[in-house]
Amino acid sequence: MKVSVVIPVYNGEQYIGECLAGMLRQTYRELEIIVVNDGSTDGTLALAAEWPVRLISFGENRGPSAARNAGIDAATGDYIHFMDVDDAVNDRFYELMAAAVEGTGADMACCEMVNERKPHRNSPIPQPGVLTSVEEKMRVTNVGHWGYAVRYLFRAGFLRERGLRFEEGRIIEDMPFSLQAVYFANRIVLVPGAVYTYLFRPDSQMSTYTREHRRRRHRDHRHAKEVRHNFARTHRFTIPGVPTWGGPLSLFYVKWFT
Repeated sequence: MKVSVVIPVYNGEQYIGECLAGMLRQTYRELEIIVVNDGSTDGTLALAAEWPVRLISFGENRGPSAARNAGIDAATGDYIHFMDVDDAVNDRFYELMAAAVEGTGADMACCEMVNERKPHRNSPIPQPGVLTSVEEKMRVTNVGHWGYAVRYLFRAGFLRERGLRFEEGRIIEDMPFSLQAVYFANRIVLVPGAVYTYLFRPDSQMSTYTREHRRRRHRDHRHAKEVRHNFARTHRFTIPGVPTWGGPLSLFYVKWFT
């Protein structure tokens, strides 16, 4: 079973080597590493070309959603994982995730997550399990609050059958995508020991916001909440802690994005 790892990169020359070295340390060898150079203006493209990866390069910066969608289109693996270039996974990550989905026939696997910057968002998995009901999937993954797509290994056919894509032009793209995927998945397998670490990089672009970037994030937060609300209302399910379809949208503010 081959796993395609999609890594979008924009001006990530200081991280790309460390990230790709981590991929080569993986105990699981059936990996297709797809680096999507999102119009970088630094040395990212030249550095990525030195590694044994599939390289897609945009002539201009199109954003992480477009880069991830290009990765979905290019992937030839049975499963797809989205990796951020400035984060890390442990060396057995893909071995454990692949074994879990292969053994259960799940559309998705869910890993443990460590958030260095916001430890209250850490998501340990004390024991393995398989989630099938909508209520259980929403409650255990907490996807309605923290929509990180990097937590999941997705069956490639599932994403394509459902037409799941990241909305382009947005910088808050994970929540709508992950929420829909979790809802539609036949089952989600929980994988203890597979750990994704969201590293705190004080000098990264995600940590140094301009005023215009903050405005865009605020706008896209509102949009993501509206998508979440409308999707839950359409499919008539509730998100734990969020009264998604029982009152005015202005009452639904939840600090999943702070």
